[in-house]
Amino acid sequence: MMKLRWWRVDVSEAAAVTAMGVWEAVLAGGGRRFLKRKDSDAGETGRAMEELRSSLYNEMHSSEGAKRQQQRFCGPSVALTFNFAVAVGIIMANKMVMGSVGFKFPIALSLIHYAVAFVLMAILKTLSLLPVAPPSKSTPFSSLFALGAVMSLSTGLANVSLKHNSVGFYQMAKIAVTPTIVVAEFMLFKKRVSSQKAITLAVVSFGVAVATVTDLEFNFFGAIVALAWIVPSAVNKILWSDLQQSGNWTALALMWKTTPITIFFLLALMPLLDPPGLLLFDWNFRNSFAIIISALFGFLLQWSGALALGATSALSHVVLGQFKTTVIMLSGYLIFSSDPGITSICGAVVALGGMSVYTYLGLKQSATSGKKPPSRQNSFLGKPRAAGDSDTPGSEHEDSV
Repeated sequence: MMKLRWWRVDVSEAAAVTAMGVWEAVLAGGGRRFLKRKDSDAGETGRAMEELRSSLYNEMHSSEGAKRQQQRFCGPSVALTFNFAVAVGIIMANKMVMGSVGFKFPIALSLIHYAVAFVLMAILKTLSLLPVAPPSKSTPFSSLFALGAVMSLSTGLANVSLKHNSVGFYQMAKIAVTPTIVVAEFMLFKKRVSSQKAITLAVVSFGVAVATVTDLEFNFFGAIVALAWIVPSAVNKILWSDLQQSGNWTALALMWKTTPITIFFLLALMPLLDPPGLLLFDWNFRNSFAIIISALFGFLLQWSGALALGATSALSHVVLGQFKTTVIMLSGYLIFSSDPGITSICGAVVALGGMSVYTYLGLKQSATSGKKPPSRQNSFLGKPRAAGDSDTPGSEHEDSV
């Protein structure tokens, strides 16, 4: 009996040892590899999810990601078309405000535009929809302050000039912005315009002048305001374009930083350039609604203009403005049977021809620059630059569309 019991214990121990050996053999074979593969797959999936979350965070919460999103969805064609459509809309809105509503305070109107824009951007920031601005150390405050100041002068003086001068004299001042930009970009950035583009810009300016300048009525104060507006208008476009293209600024982020400065300067200009009686204006629902609609168009115009300047250049934005003026004049002739005269029509055709040539030269230059070999930062060969390369700091280069 004892022997039988001892034999049963030996059999059970042997079975347990055998089972453990078989399990170890399975693990030593494919089992361990299977478990390791499952652990490896889980690790790769976790890393992929972490990289995806990091990528989405960078796209939504970094200035570089916001800049990439703006470039991806709002290229030059989209930005220029958006700016053109909004510019036509704000002309009608401001005509209603200044005409039928009788709001005779141009600086106050600009102030309302920027105040509404700031409120809208504050709402976007509260909803975490406002693009992130680059670090403060990347752009000196003096650059943002200068942009906010010249923006207030550019917008406010333009409205005052239009109030005190005829449309023809106002258009002559706008045409003078083009050579001012060429000179200012050369003085600030040593940027040169090719002779072909210079001739084309001269043809465009001449055509616009013939098409739109039908009268040159002005008074002394209006002439001073118009001349004082030219330089801030040119510098405003140059700074908007340069800050966006040289850094990771998006249009909305730059507007958010500079709008308070603009509002401050408009508040200082309002008692100097606006007539008295703002508080005595009839602020009924109809008038207030018209002014708010004008302010909404003003926000869209500022945003679309900043997008266009960031995607193209200051000169291209000026040419777009002249194209808008010419198209509006020709549309009135073709659609509404207005009669500007054969001289104005010929000037508009000349201007459109010059704009077409300017666009062709810009596309040709862009295609040529796209075929250039990569610079040292992007090249694996590390070939040193020549002393006369255009991307050397302080060198002279042509403008790009």
